[in-house]
Amino acid sequence: MSPVATQTPEQHGAQAHSDGGWDSNAPGYVPVQTRDARFTSVNHDDFPEVRGIENDWKLTPVARVRPLIDGQLDGSPYAYLVNEATGASVDWIDRTDARVGLAGIPEDRGSANAWTSFERALAITVTSEDHVDLVLSRSQLGDEPRAAHTIITAKANSNSTVIIRSSGDAQLAENVEIVVESGATLTVVSVQEWSDPSTQLASHFVQVGKDAHLRHIVVTLGGSVVRLNPSVHLSGEGAQGELFGLYFADAGQHFEQRVYLHHEAANTIGRVNYKGALQGVGAHTVWVGDVLIGPKASGTDSYEQNRNLVLSEGTRADSIPNLEIETGDILGAGHASATGRFDDEQLFYLQARGITEAEARRLVVIGFLAEIVQKIGNPELESHLHAAIEAELSGGAQ
Repeated sequence: MSPVATQTPEQHGAQAHSDGGWDSNAPGYVPVQTRDARFTSVNHDDFPEVRGIENDWKLTPVARVRPLIDGQLDGSPYAYLVNEATGASVDWIDRTDARVGLAGIPEDRGSANAWTSFERALAITVTSEDHVDLVLSRSQLGDEPRAAHTIITAKANSNSTVIIRSSGDAQLAENVEIVVESGATLTVVSVQEWSDPSTQLASHFVQVGKDAHLRHIVVTLGGSVVRLNPSVHLSGEGAQGELFGLYFADAGQHFEQRVYLHHEAANTIGRVNYKGALQGVGAHTVWVGDVLIGPKASGTDSYEQNRNLVLSEGTRADSIPNLEIETGDILGAGHASATGRFDDEQLFYLQARGITEAEARRLVVIGFLAEIVQKIGNPELESHLHAAIEAELSGGAQ
C-alpha cells in the first residue's frame, strides 16, 4: 500500500507549516525548525502552489519546469538498454508493490507530481556478493512531459555499481529510491547528458543500513534545466555515505542540486564533495548542502564541501552549505564552500614551463573535475566523461 501524507510535529507549542522558509506572511506562521521536519506526501495536490518565491524554489527557473511541476505526465514504462550482469535483475513492478516508498516519499510538489503519475516502477535488484557492474541507458524518452520511478535495492552483503546514463530529448520528472541493506556496498552513478532543450526534476531517496556503504555520484553535463536532489539517510549503525557530484554548465543552462545527508544512527560517516564549472552568459548552478546530525547519531564523522570554477563572465554559482547538530557526542563535522576563477599561480607555473595559456587553462579544469570522475570506478564511463568534459571546454563561452 502506498504511503500517505505525514504531518510534521508540533514545535514550541505551534504547528509547523509544510514549506520551510522564513518569508511567509501567513498569520501565525511557524517555519520548520529542522531539516527532517518537512512535510511529505505522495499526493501532488497536498502541496501548495509553487510561485517561485519559496525558499526551496526561489533559485529555480520555475517557468521552464512548470509542466513537470503541475502538468499532466505520461507515466507509462519506457524503453531502456541494460547489460547482462550475474546477480542483478531489472524488472517493471506495479506501483502497489511493497518496495515502493521504502526509501522515502516526496518533499516537494514536482516530486509528488511524478509519484502521482507513474504507472509502473523500474526495479533494479542486486544480490551478488562478488562485485557486479550494471549499466542502464535511456535515450528515447521523447519531448513530451513524462514521469518515472526507479527502485534500486542492494541486498544484504551485496557488492555492486549501478550506473544510469540518460541522454537524448526528455521532459522528465522522476523519483529514484535506493535501499542499501545491512553490510552491502553500493555505488550509484547518475549521468545526465540530455539534449539542450531537455528539462528534468529528480529526487533520490536513500536508506543506508547497518554497516552498509553507499557511494552516490551525480554527473550533469547536458540539458536546459536539471534539478536533482539526493536525500540520503544513514539509518543503520556504522553506515557510511559518500556523496559526490560534478557539473559543467554552459550558456543558458541551469543545473541545481540540493543535497541532504541525515546522520540518524550512531557511528556513521558522511562525506559530501560537489564540484562544478561554469562558462557562458547565463550559465547558472545551484548547490545547497544540508547535513543533519540527529540526537541518536553519537560518534558521527561528517564533512561537506562545494567548489565552483568560473571560466567566463556572465555566470552565477549559488553555493549554500548548512549544518545542524543535535548531539554533542560526535567525532567531527564541518562544511566549506568556494567559488572563484582560475588560480593565477597555477597558470603562471604551467606557462613558465612552456605551456600555452589555453592549454594551461584546459589542464587546470580537467584536473579540478577529475577528482570526482575517478570516484566512479568504471574505466569505460570515466574515459567517456573525460572526453565529454574536453568537449565542453572546446565549445568555449557563448
